Amino acid sequence: MRMTDGILCDIRKTVSRAKNSRFYGGHFRGVEADDIKTAEDFLKLPFTEKDDLRGAYPLGLQAADDEKIVRIHSSSGTTGAPVIIPYTKKDVDDWADMFARCYRTAGVTPLDRVHITPGYGLWTAGIGFQLGAERLGATAIPMGPGNTDKQLKMMEDLKSTVLCATSSYALLLAEEIGRRGLKGKINIKKGVIGSERWGKKMRERIAGELDAELYDIYGLTEIYGPGIGISCGYECGIHMWTDYFYYELIDPGTGENVEEGEIGELVITTLKKEGAPLIRYRTHDLTRELPGECPCGCGFPRIDAIIGRSDDMVKVKGAIIYPGMADAVLAVVDGVGSEYRITIDRLNGKDVLRLFFETALTDGDGIGELEKRVETAFKSGTGVTPESKAVPMGSLPRSEKKSARIFDNRY
Repeated sequence: MRMTDGILCDIRKTVSRAKNSRFYGGHFRGVEADDIKTAEDFLKLPFTEKDDLRGAYPLGLQAADDEKIVRIHSSSGTTGAPVIIPYTKKDVDDWADMFARCYRTAGVTPLDRVHITPGYGLWTAGIGFQLGAERLGATAIPMGPGNTDKQLKMMEDLKSTVLCATSSYALLLAEEIGRRGLKGKINIKKGVIGSERWGKKMRERIAGELDAELYDIYGLTEIYGPGIGISCGYECGIHMWTDYFYYELIDPGTGENVEEGEIGELVITTLKKEGAPLIRYRTHDLTRELPGECPCGCGFPRIDAIIGRSDDMVKVKGAIIYPGMADAVLAVVDGVGSEYRITIDRLNGKDVLRLFFETALTDGDGIGELEKRVETAFKSGTGVTPESKAVPMGSLPRSEKKSARIFDNRY
């Protein structure tokens, strides 16, 4: 993303605010906002890591006075201390405006009924989808996750027109709609899908079962929550709302900015946030910047769909594999469904990668030949030859939250 004088001015303001927090007061000791006069000065600032935020628990990130804090959100804390993010009223309003912009980009209007299945609580998921719908003027139906029977009944009875979900739960609901013969009774026309990476075949499967347009929404708890970017109807990248933040793409190993079009790790600096501003925050999400203007006419810059995370890659026989690579490989093999699972084991001193994938074919339809084609495609795309195994459609686990796809059992 191109640095401008206006962005530099906003970054100086952000640094000044951030230094009011306990964390950044120490992290940026010796750094003054007025020192940042050029893009090169900005690149000298240290990165902020997830472990830094965990170490600031509980309120070491708070940069605004207590009387201005109106809400607290948090990460799950499943892999360590949770990250606590305080919000001012302006932060909440800005988030609502961004999310409403996402809905408008997806063609949602005040006449829509928005069926919200992501979770509520300390995390930012469900309440973010609700916040944006209400700011837009649409009708929010705050279901939360789980209880699929009730989800489908409310969809049918209330004539919900927009489904908000993780891709995993959207697939589960879409398959249940088909299995129960509800397709003609469900009014979903659009799906706003987020929280996890998903591939082309999964998108096509959900869109086909629901007969709906799908939009990929992006966000993370540390940077407001979901709603800081979304794909448009042309499905050619995610528009990022860069009037609220500045992003870089860096080489995960060196920390240097990559060239336009190269895959890198997304790093975000907030420009407006008051409660917990973040500077050069490493998201670990891997993507690339897309050049040129989008056919939709939206002037905001675009990144490609997230292909994985720099911290969830696995190394097998010298090759680095991300979940997005498996998606890309399987997308071009006819007869393969959207769902797969990879297991990696260490047997007799050697790495063994097994790839389980769903197919509608039966034993008499050439499953052995399909497995060979999958192995060839996977080898071509990743450099590793798997032991592939076709399984019936619907036999791999579905999830109401995020789906794990790679299981490394070597450690």
